[in-house]
Amino acid sequence: MATKSRRELIRQQRLKKRRLTYGLFGILGLIALALVGFTLLNNPSSAEGGVAQAGEAVPVMPSVDHVPDGTDPGPFNTDPPTSGKHYNDPLRAGFYDEEDAQTMGEYPEGHLVHSLEHGYVIFWYNCTSLDEAGCSGLKEEISQVMDEAGNIKVIAFPWDSIDVPVVVTSWARMLSFESFDPEQALAFVEANRNKSPEPNGE
Repeated sequence: MATKSRRELIRQQRLKKRRLTYGLFGILGLIALALVGFTLLNNPSSAEGGVAQAGEAVPVMPSVDHVPDGTDPGPFNTDPPTSGKHYNDPLRAGFYDEEDAQTMGEYPEGHLVHSLEHGYVIFWYNCTSLDEAGCSGLKEEISQVMDEAGNIKVIAFPWDSIDVPVVVTSWARMLSFESFDPEQALAFVEANRNKSPEPNGE
């Protein structure tokens, strides 16, 4: 009888120890999950494909209401813009040259900012400080990066108010190039494309 009671006591002690062990692992697991959740909340870009966003972060400007076509959508907090008020229609993916830009009215940024809101990446290029060969070479390099990106949600657009050959932007992000670096530009596209308020927009 005493032997049986002793066995029962040992069994109960083992069960208690096991419960304590499982409880400890459960608490540690909850702490780990809380830490992961906190990290993802404070770095949402890591939650989307595991790639941190590239380039300089820019404060987001209010952009709730569309403005009428032909009106000035500015002012913006950067040149070129990375967020802000915009027109109803975004600009489609593609390479736009100077002649294309002249047909788009006084404020093409109204369409371009809407494209950014849909998750586009825009190559704003300025050939004014380049000779003809340099400009052609720059356009070719930008086109190649766009091709490597599948020509999906990428735009190249002339912008002569910038003081460098190229500035690449996505929603609330920008990267300036004194000398264009195709690898770095492609990395920017891959990290930032569709990181925007309306990534499902066309």
